[in-house]
Amino acid sequence: MIKKVLLWVLGIALILIVIGGGVAAFALHNTTSKIHSMDSTLSKSSDTKTKSGKSVAYLLLGTDTGALGRDYKGRTDTMMVMVVNPTSKTTTMISIERDTKIQIDGVDAKLNAAYAYGNSEAAVNAVDKLLNITLDGYLLVNMNGLKQLVNAVGGVDVKSPLTFDYEGYSFTEGQTYHMDGAQALQFSRMRYDDPQGDYGRQIRQQLVIESVINKLKDDPSSVLSNDFLNAVSDNVRSNISLTSLRNLATKYRDSAQTINRDQIKGTGEMDNGVSYQIISDSEFQRVHNEIENALKATE
Repeated sequence: MIKKVLLWVLGIALILIVIGGGVAAFALHNTTSKIHSMDSTLSKSSDTKTKSGKSVAYLLLGTDTGALGRDYKGRTDTMMVMVVNPTSKTTTMISIERDTKIQIDGVDAKLNAAYAYGNSEAAVNAVDKLLNITLDGYLLVNMNGLKQLVNAVGGVDVKSPLTFDYEGYSFTEGQTYHMDGAQALQFSRMRYDDPQGDYGRQIRQQLVIESVINKLKDDPSSVLSNDFLNAVSDNVRSNISLTSLRNLATKYRDSAQTINRDQIKGTGEMDNGVSYQIISDSEFQRVHNEIENALKATE
């Protein structure tokens, strides 16, 4: 199975809808009813924190289903912690290596298997344990939504960090492209020809996300279009309630003024024919500290 990029881009866009203004959040009522259809347990911690305007940390998950004819549950091939801080006016995105070696029921497994063997909450619990943090909710996105989302916002502008050809598309290092949904998908998917492998792909995924964020900041009204709301409702599932979205809309408008991007990095290791990424204790501690610092209120 060729593992593809997960389009948590949709999840990020859903959160950033509220940054555009309260009207957009209220327009999401029908959409949020649909995205909660697979999860009746909503995040109380998100409601409590957003009510008082405190920083929140969400897990963005993307499954390798929903495109190229796939309809099975799949794994979360991209996992990202997103910290939204309204006081420091920052949003921090940290990609987590999907092949990180963990244990599930006493058996070695990759981090991206937590969802496949359990559910979204199992993935949240695995990341909580791994990084010694407490997440406030999750957004799960399937691959099918990327084209819809990018097209719904009128395309995105992204500068390519390297030169490569993939699935009929060509990209040149340093050149900025106005990408439609299909082009953004292929730009985000390529992994094997990137000198940095999956880490390089994570960077390109983050670039697409950042471009979507900037597009929504420039034209927040775009989130009210039927195309955008349909893209979200058809391809996103979450335990972040409408109450939290309303709170985010009124208290977190400026949290995307500065966008910080980072990655957890490890080293490759083969174990019984399975390839894992081994993350050092110092790297885990570094990322833990970064998340804690991102959550702190800064005047």
